Amino acid sequence: MHTLPDSPAQPAFESGSTLIRPAEAGDIAACIALRGRTRENAVSAARLAELGITEASWSAQVRAGELPGFVALVQGTMAGYCFGEAGTGEIVVLALLPEHEGRGLGRQLLDRTVAHLTALGHRRLFLGCSSNPAHRSFGFYRRLGWTPTGERDRLGDDLLELRLPA
Repeated sequence: MHTLPDSPAQPAFESGSTLIRPAEAGDIAACIALRGRTRENAVSAARLAELGITEASWSAQVRAGELPGFVALVQGTMAGYCFGEAGTGEIVVLALLPEHEGRGLGRQLLDRTVAHLTALGHRRLFLGCSSNPAHRSFGFYRRLGWTPTGERDRLGDDLLELRLPA
């Protein structure tokens, strides 16, 4: 069983040819490569590096338990991932390859990350989301109960929050 540091055990979940498990530092190179292949909001490895996000920095955050997340493997190949910031409760990224959209995989990854951050004591989670209704993320998060705060993040995206019961 894989577990995330300093948190309740989060066992892997397998259904058919899909495995969702806690992310490990060794997954980060594949996460960076996948991010450049998403349908909307694709970010290249070079652009991530310009933002200070490298395999070394991201892996270190995962190892330290600062950036817990989950990866989805379909037939042994990474199909998507979701990471949250342990200290703040921010959902930092949810990325999914286009061929795996519309199957509930993104929701499963988000649900696992939300549950993990909740287990760490967060009762308010937040994320940055496109303000363009034509983008898939716009409706995705709102349908799941995330609500706009009326603020924007440093990248100009809408800040959405999810309030959780105490």
